[in-house]
Amino acid sequence: MLRWLIAILFLANMLAFVAVRGVFGPTPTAGGREPNHLNRQVHQEWLKVQPVTAAEAADQAVVGGPAPVAPIAASALSQ
Repeated sequence: MLRWLIAILFLANMLAFVAVRGVFGPTPTAGGREPNHLNRQVHQEWLKVQPVTAAEAADQAVVGGPAPVAPIAASALSQ
């Protein structure tokens, strides 16, 4: 039983290796499928860097700082 499992896994690995090497044709990621892909790239000359205002910075997490305390009101439960 184990011999058959090993043989099947070996054949599956060989088939995957052959498929990756391109025996069955080019892989789908080989190119040519998205001709307009380069036209949709972000152009660096279009980007504008703007400083973050204090109002926008209030929503940003401080890296390395303590976690903000949530404004939650708590009270003791009566039994």
